[in-house]
Amino acid sequence: MTGLFITLEGPEGAGKSTNRDYLAERLRAEGIEVVLTREPGGTPLAERIREVLLAPGEEQMNADTELLLVFAARAQHLSEVIRPALARGAVVICDRFTDSTYAYQGGGRGLSLERIATLETFVQGDLRPDLTLVFDLPVEVGLARASARGRLDRFELEGQAFFDAVRTAFLKRAKAEPARYYLLDAAQPLAQVQQAIDALLPNLLERARG
Repeated sequence: MTGLFITLEGPEGAGKSTNRDYLAERLRAEGIEVVLTREPGGTPLAERIREVLLAPGEEQMNADTELLLVFAARAQHLSEVIRPALARGAVVICDRFTDSTYAYQGGGRGLSLERIATLETFVQGDLRPDLTLVFDLPVEVGLARASARGRLDRFELEGQAFFDAVRTAFLKRAKAEPARYYLLDAAQPLAQVQQAIDALLPNLLERARG
C-alpha cells in the first residue's frame, strides 16, 4: 500500500504552516490518516540539525556545509517518518522538501543544480512528492510578514536579492512540471487561499483512497 506525499513550498511569510494544518484538518474530517511534518526537521535528530541551520551565529556557514546538513536531516526524516507513513498508506503533508533546497541553496546560494540533483537521488532514490503546492507572493510582502512574527532566523536575515532568486527558482520549477505543482497566490486573504485548497480536495480524496 502506498500513501500520498504532499509538500508545501514557497518563500518566507507565505503561510505554509497555517495552510498545512488547514489541509490536514479537511482530510482528517474525511477519515484520512494524515502525518504532518516539516523540513528541515521532523525527527528529534533532524530537528537538532534544523537548529544549527537556522540559528544566526558569528561563524558564517559555508554553502556546501548548509547543503549537506539539509540532506543529512532529510535522510533521517525519510527513514524515520516519511517512508514508514507512506508505506502504511497515510497522506504525508510536509512543510518544505527538496524544492526548497533547489530554491534556497540553488537559487539563493547559487550552488550547482546538478550537485543538488545528485544528492537528491542519493538520499531519496526515486521518491518524489505526488503534489507540491507552491505558495507565491511578492518578496517584500513575505519578508514583512516574517518580521512581524518576531526574531528572524539565519535565512530570514538575507536580503532582497537572495529572496528574489528564491522566488524565481520556485516559479521556474513550477512552470517546468505543471503536472506536479499547483501555484497559489499567497498574497490573497487567507480565506481565498483556503478556498483554492478546498477546490483540490475531491481529487486529493480520490487519490488518497486509491
